[in-house]
Amino acid sequence: MSQPPGSAVSFGSAPPAEAIPRTDFPAASEPLSAQRVLPLRRPGRWIVTAVVLVLVAQVTHGLVTNPFYQWDRFAYWFFRPVILDGLLITLEVAFYSAVLGLLGGVLLALARLSTSPVLRAVSWVYTWLFRSVPLIVVLLFLYNFSALYRTLSVGVPFGPAFFTFDESHLATDMAVAVVGLSLNEAAYASEVVRGGLLSVDQGQHEAAAALGLPKRYQFARIVFPQALRSITPNYVNQLIGLIKGTSLVFYVSLLDLFGSVQSMGSTYPGDIVPLLLVATAWYLILTSVVSVVQFYVERHYSRGALRTLPPTPLQKVRGGLRDVRARVRRETAI
Repeated sequence: MSQPPGSAVSFGSAPPAEAIPRTDFPAASEPLSAQRVLPLRRPGRWIVTAVVLVLVAQVTHGLVTNPFYQWDRFAYWFFRPVILDGLLITLEVAFYSAVLGLLGGVLLALARLSTSPVLRAVSWVYTWLFRSVPLIVVLLFLYNFSALYRTLSVGVPFGPAFFTFDESHLATDMAVAVVGLSLNEAAYASEVVRGGLLSVDQGQHEAAAALGLPKRYQFARIVFPQALRSITPNYVNQLIGLIKGTSLVFYVSLLDLFGSVQSMGSTYPGDIVPLLLVATAWYLILTSVVSVVQFYVERHYSRGALRTLPPTPLQKVRGGLRDVRARVRRETAI
């Protein structure tokens, strides 16, 4: 049989393509909402999850069943007045040191960014010195400071003194602890603050200067609030380290939380492990509270920088419950 010109010659009796039934797609009559989407299988993730759950179960079982931990003694010591008194001292030292350290860090950061070479040099030397010397050395040095200077005076250098103070009366255990921690904290906080200030876009400084705003107003209302977005997470890490660093004030005769635990452990040597667990639990509570505050502070200063604020833990729980209900409804509909 002759073919029309320009057409291809076909061999056999194969049906046309449009006549071949398609079996790789669902029926056109089935709505897309009723079609089930199969998730991608991830066997490796399930294996790792199973291993982690087994390890967590083993650790939990060991903590609960091992009599060496003496959980009954842990419950006895947890709210004892001597422990709570030490906890209060820890909170006082951490609070005063955090406030003074942050103020000192802001001043040191501004001095480091100043155009004055003297201020820059003094700030750099201070930061270099206190970041190099261990905190325990600073505390012990201040604790024995009266051996070097019995009196402190304010007056003209190499001249008469206007005011004279007895160093032994001023250097109480609390004062030594707060001053030592504040001096050490200011050195680290200065670098955190300086990094946050440098992270602010230069255009913000130029826009504030173009408006004719005073320097102090530019810093307090425009630059520093934007820098807090970068300062907050880094400084909270420093604050958590400061809370744990308060355990060193025991070496300057201040019975904080760790000092109270050490003292009771010496009196009751059979309760050393539960006492250490008590200290661990209280430190975990303090750092957890700081982490919660950090989340809400970061969320507050994220306004205007992010299109959508990160959800709060309560919002995450509600969203998870909504997802579970929607999944259950889909499963029952199928």
